Amino acid sequence: MSNPDIIVIGAGISGLTYAWKAARAGRKVLILERRQRIGGCIYSYRFDDGYWYELGAHTVYNSYSELLQIAEETGLADRLVQRGPARVHFGLLKNGSIDWLTPPKILLRLNWLETILHAPFGFLRSKRNRSLEQHYSGFLGPRNFRRILSPFFAAVPSQCADGFPAEGPGSLFKKRERRKEFPRSFGFPGGLQAVCDAIVTNPNIEVRTGVTVSGLSPVPEGFEVRTEQGESIHAPAVAVAATHQVAASILQDSYKDLSDAIRHIETASLESLGTRIHRDKCSLPECAFIVPVDDIFFSAVSRDPFPDPVWRGFAFHFRPGVEYEQKVDRICSLLNVSPSDLDVLAGQNLTLPAPRVHHAAIVADIDRNLENTGIALMGNYFMGLAIEDCIARATSEWQRLNS
Repeated sequence: MSNPDIIVIGAGISGLTYAWKAARAGRKVLILERRQRIGGCIYSYRFDDGYWYELGAHTVYNSYSELLQIAEETGLADRLVQRGPARVHFGLLKNGSIDWLTPPKILLRLNWLETILHAPFGFLRSKRNRSLEQHYSGFLGPRNFRRILSPFFAAVPSQCADGFPAEGPGSLFKKRERRKEFPRSFGFPGGLQAVCDAIVTNPNIEVRTGVTVSGLSPVPEGFEVRTEQGESIHAPAVAVAATHQVAASILQDSYKDLSDAIRHIETASLESLGTRIHRDKCSLPECAFIVPVDDIFFSAVSRDPFPDPVWRGFAFHFRPGVEYEQKVDRICSLLNVSPSDLDVLAGQNLTLPAPRVHHAAIVADIDRNLENTGIALMGNYFMGLAIEDCIARATSEWQRLNS
């Protein structure tokens, strides 16, 4: 694209949302993405026969109003698929045995004496400046938290979430109004990446993958974006939607204070490996996911809520540093299959934000240094890791700079 109005750095859901807002406003948008695919943490692995499973983010809800607005605008809202009965069936893995649960049954696994002793005092405490562990241990008891809640909380962001803030920026759980005309939880044909694919069909958007941005500078006509391939691209406006490590690197030379503020974001590593197997090879009950109390993986997420007559798909989210062969062995032992039963093994490694109680202060410092730069800055290190958090930040940045 020659003479773009806006350059967006990063083709995850944050950058794609910003590009979508701009394109619908009539702007010409050039998206630069260092990977060979779009979507970022949204990664719907697709087979040639049409089968897919989620290797990254996997669940969206009718409380995701910003996502649903994009779905309506792209025409996807008429094609969404409700998650099936397996969505409420999940397993707690401990000492080699899986305890099959539904949400109400989790309560039966609590030590109620411990809960009774803690609840009267815990409910009176504010979530403010408290971690998930501090808050939930306060009214359920520390042993209940460690045995039950901590593993399930870790399964959500695929990292230990005990130190996550209990409320505010970076928190896992936020109250959002539900749009009850849509199913409570749902997906799309072809996976969540269908949203990303639909966005880039806008004729005002051009995506270039395999392009690594090396620097960003202000120039009289707007901004200059430099790439490792030796290009220099100019545009009146720029949006940085890369990972926080990449964003800090890009901004280092011209916006050092902003770059330094971003570098205060704490991180955690994640290694995911997914596969599919023939339905008749797997005796595991249909489920949404399996969460271990203590294992080399944080969760095993199933595609069973979107059942297929032939295949079952699973994505395992491993702790960092596990050898590939050990990952494969663990997948096979849990699913009770042999390596030859695994039809393609696909993986990705990510470095994710690991927000702590002081995360709100870090975000406030980033935003203070962002003022008056004219740059839009977004990603999963602001409001939270959820898809809706990323879309909401991108939307607010568009409104801030274009209201």
